[in-house]
Order: sequence, then C-alpha cells, then structure tokens
Amino acid sequence: MDLTIVALYTISDDLLISIGHKQHPQAKMSDAEVMTAALVAARYFRGNQQTACAVLKTLGYIPNMLGHSRFNRRLHRIPELFQVLFEYLAAGAKAKNPNGIYVIDSFPIPVCDNIRISRSRLYQGEVWRGKIASKHRYFYGIKGNLMVTETGEIVEVFFTPGRWNDVQGLRSYRFDLPEGSSVYADKAYCSYGVEDALQEAGIFLKPLRKKNSKRQYPPWEVYLQQLTRKRVEVSISLIEQLLPKSIHAVSARGFELKVLLFVIATSIKQLFG
Repeated sequence: MDLTIVALYTISDDLLISIGHKQHPQAKMSDAEVMTAALVAARYFRGNQQTACAVLKTLGYIPNMLGHSRFNRRLHRIPELFQVLFEYLAAGAKAKNPNGIYVIDSFPIPVCDNIRISRSRLYQGEVWRGKIASKHRYFYGIKGNLMVTETGEIVEVFFTPGRWNDVQGLRSYRFDLPEGSSVYADKAYCSYGVEDALQEAGIFLKPLRKKNSKRQYPPWEVYLQQLTRKRVEVSISLIEQLLPKSIHAVSARGFELKVLLFVIATSIKQLFG
C-alpha cells in the first residue's frame, strides 16, 4: 500500500504541474493530496473517504488533512482533474498496445435496491430502469461502458442510463484510436451503420454475429473474438471487486464521480498491483 500511495501522489502532482493547474495559495491541503486521498479510498477502503483520510493522516502521509465536510467540498470542486488523470493513464495504455486490439462492453451499476426505486433522489424516471439479461433481473441506475486493450487496461469509460441498450451506448464511444485498430464486442453491439462509418475512419468494429446475420466471420476469427472478449470481462470483475454494496452519494454527479474513482483505482491496481 505504501508504494501505491507514494505513486498516486507523485502521478497526481506531476500531472497538475504539467497542465499548469493553479490552486489557492492559502490552501492547507493541495489538490494532489485531495486526489490521492480519494483514490486511496477507492482502492483500499471501498470508497470510504473518511476512513482513508484518517489512515493517511495517522501514517503521516498527509498531516494537514481536512475535516470530512471540507474535504468533500474540495473533492467536488475538481472532478475534471480526475478525468484528466484517467486520460493520461489511458494514453499510456494505448501506447503499450502495439497490436491495436480493443474490446468494449457494459456493466450495470445500481443506485439502489429495486424495492427503494420510488424513494430514489439521485435518478428519477423509467429511463434509469435497465435489465441484466444474464441474471434475468432488473436494476435501477446507470451503465458503465468500457473499452479496454487486449491486456485488459481501461482506455475509455462513460456512463449511460440503465435503460439504454448497447447499440445506443456504442454510438457514444469516441473511438479515439490509432488507424487500423480492431474493436471486438459481443452480439448486442451489432450495427452495420456504425461498422461502416468506423471502417471509413480506419477502425474495424468486429462484434460477434447472430446466426441470422448477413456478415459472418470465418471460424478462426470467431474463436479469436471469443478469446479476446474475456479481457473486458476480467476488467469489469476487477471494478466490481472494489465497489461497495451501496455507494453513498447525495447527487447524481457525486455518484458518477465515485464510480469514476473506482475505475481509476482499477487502472492503478493493474499498474502497481
């Protein structure tokens, strides 16, 4: 844990310096320290920021630790810095992916139990009610949409309403990839229009085909697709291992920020173990 804490602070501090980030000169706790505490909470304490702050102060890593309320306010002032950090880690993952093979998939993130849907204040409306096909049950919340490299490193993440199907999510990917890249997906991502548009840009979307599809792949490529798709399932499992049973948040923005912290923590875990 000690090595990871030092690495998190070093990466965060160097990143803020490189982008010319400025903070209030009288701040007792730097933004790099706020970022470090939030990521340590996601990585080791299932998102419990109060416990993470207490541990970091006790161990002497951040002696000028803010109180819980002030820390929370500081954290919600810098959500864009976590997005910059994620993009930095994603760029490194793409650079280590010379074969240009990527995989996409989505996973459900419930905001509450189904019995509490009527009392949910974070999200309201039927658009947030989705279905987990593999478990034959419904959930209420958002979907996390991932893109990973062939070794499982996360390079893109965004959130959509739970009711959105995977083709709707597919249209929201940025596909900021090198020319000639191949993107594998499951059968739910089959969209000839998106495939043709990406092919014109030099990116090849290769979802698994349904039996009645007019564009079938040879058996050897189907085997490669099925084998490579397992990497994104492993990455999703790593994120779900860090997620608590319920994520405490008082706003949708705060809920999504905490989920992003778990995704970044998973990327850190893949780097440092």
